[in-house]
Amino acid sequence: MGSKRVVDNAAVEAREWRSVPLGEAGTWLSGGTPSTSNPAYWNGDIPWISGASLKSFRIADSERRLTPLGARSGSRLVTKGTTLFIVRGMSLKSEFRIGVAAREVAFGQDVKALIPAKGIDPYFLAYTIRAHTNQILRMVEDTSHGTGRLDIDRLQELEIEVPPLTEQRRIVAAHAAFEHRIETLRAALRKLRAVRAGLLDTLILGPRVPLGKVLANKPKNGYSPLEVPEWTGLQALGLGCLTTEGFVPKQLKRVPNSALGRRYLLQDGDLLISRANTRELVGLAGRYRDIGSPCIYPDLMMKLHPDETQCLTSYLEIVLQTSPIRGAVQSAARGTSESMVKISAAVVEALRVPLPSLERQGEIVEAVALVDRRIGRHAAVAAKLRTTQQAVVEDLLTGRSKAYAI
Repeated sequence: MGSKRVVDNAAVEAREWRSVPLGEAGTWLSGGTPSTSNPAYWNGDIPWISGASLKSFRIADSERRLTPLGARSGSRLVTKGTTLFIVRGMSLKSEFRIGVAAREVAFGQDVKALIPAKGIDPYFLAYTIRAHTNQILRMVEDTSHGTGRLDIDRLQELEIEVPPLTEQRRIVAAHAAFEHRIETLRAALRKLRAVRAGLLDTLILGPRVPLGKVLANKPKNGYSPLEVPEWTGLQALGLGCLTTEGFVPKQLKRVPNSALGRRYLLQDGDLLISRANTRELVGLAGRYRDIGSPCIYPDLMMKLHPDETQCLTSYLEIVLQTSPIRGAVQSAARGTSESMVKISAAVVEALRVPLPSLERQGEIVEAVALVDRRIGRHAAVAAKLRTTQQAVVEDLLTGRSKAYAI
């Protein structure tokens, strides 16, 4: 009899899940932008959320803020617990940004607000909508300006599964538990990266020489797609492969194969530096790591060949990542727009790098590698936890499992 009651209770609870069109899940609101020419509207205390500023799930601040007058004059205020998401902008081509207001905020016309209906937890609503990201991105249309625009009519027809409020809160708690563990790992990563930066400043000392003096040959640009006819069969690096933490095998693409293209083939350990990017990112450097198939580098990068009798490649990679060198590169970069500046081979060769003995260079490389291994382990655990979170929470949001014990 007891087990029968458990089955009946489970059946009752299952029936309490209901399917709700997103258009009926709350009150929909549109925002706006007060006149930017009126100083009385801006530089107040109310965060103004736009497509550019909606970057975190917990929405608490923005670089641009309104005065109370500005919020009443062309924008709209919403209270804590309101779901905000992007409906227009370039970011919609690749991602769906959504979050929950952690305080009273105003928002612009590229953002929609959704105030949850009675009986729907605001964080549950936002998590549920975000779980449909792939489906939502398929609703994005191109505008005449080349930006993305979300089809609101289709979005409001999207069906979401809503359990009883107690179950919603269990799901939100399960999500929060994952987030807490991930944030703990991120905090540890931030500390390790700060340790790494401080380590570089204390270890990399010695007489400085122009980088060109320790190169075996001049920096060499990569291939230009315009000069290569009808290729097939090679991998090419994208500019995003060079990050603040060195080489990361991402943004790869297939390109044609030819004798000309093979002039730019990379070998494991080759040192690359970006010669064009935003001012913040130009000059990022990293050593290429074999990706398991023939790979070439683009003309937005240069390849450097240090003379190993003077300067270890692994040491030079570290030096190019230090703050003084990054600052020198950014100052020397030139361009008509901050979104794309360039450096030349002459700029790279003129960089003054510290050059201790080869023995000391090796010691520095090993010390930094020790920290990097710890960073790598923490990052791998965080990535695995994020993947687990996504799978578990999506199951919870669709009612495939219960959130009683996470």
